[in-house]
Amino acid sequence: MNVSLELLCHDVVELCREVGIFIKMEEHKVHQEDIETKSKNSLVSYVDKTAEKRLVANLSQFLPEAGFIAEEGTSTKVGQTYNWIIDPLDGTTNFLHGVPTYSVSVALKRNDTIVMGVVYEVNRDECFFAWEGSDAFLNGNKIEVSSTVTLEDALIATGFPYYDYQHVDNYFELLKELAKNTRGIRRIGSAAVDLVYMACGRFDAFFEYSLHAWDVAAGAFIAKQAGASITDFKGRDDWLFGKEIVAVNPQLEAEFSALIKKHLN
Repeated sequence: MNVSLELLCHDVVELCREVGIFIKMEEHKVHQEDIETKSKNSLVSYVDKTAEKRLVANLSQFLPEAGFIAEEGTSTKVGQTYNWIIDPLDGTTNFLHGVPTYSVSVALKRNDTIVMGVVYEVNRDECFFAWEGSDAFLNGNKIEVSSTVTLEDALIATGFPYYDYQHVDNYFELLKELAKNTRGIRRIGSAAVDLVYMACGRFDAFFEYSLHAWDVAAGAFIAKQAGASITDFKGRDDWLFGKEIVAVNPQLEAEFSALIKKHLN
């Protein structure tokens, strides 16, 4: 099947906005008894599940042969060539606590390559997107990574370990060094948002471990299309399923990657 990624991307943008509106409408309706604990500090409610069902149903119409890698497991269909990678609500803990940063994240994988990404940050009504061969966009306007050239001028994003503590001591040693040698560190609570904020130059670099493919697929692809370098902690390309990721503007890559390797390898 000949797929127009540009047209498909615009359909996905509209779908993510629609699902985001549903999520926003449910923000203050979730009660404690609606919240399930999937594993340590991994929460889910009917909002995540309903949002994912809506995404799966519509994406199945857009590209019937595609399968799904979906956080809440509402579809286990495996596509031969195309597979959607979706996080219906990235930042669930923020959402459940009333912290206004969470997103809808959808990526499309063709064989082993991500070819489209859409991240909709619900509360700011900001939709970031890109497709194979395109620039990266925010609400239709082209975006690029920052031009920061020194670590001392850089603002860094990360996510704190919340269930996997195997690297926690080294992680906080790295945070200590970054705190002393950068403009600051931010922990927003949605890796998809961290990555697209890095794509549009709000952050200069992002790193985190113990992430899943649905956390990073769309945001990392958008950041890459905006000019970012995307690797794992060892500087390799195993970031999608390898559960560790570094996104950095190319001018900071050598300096920042050296710090990552110093502490987290």
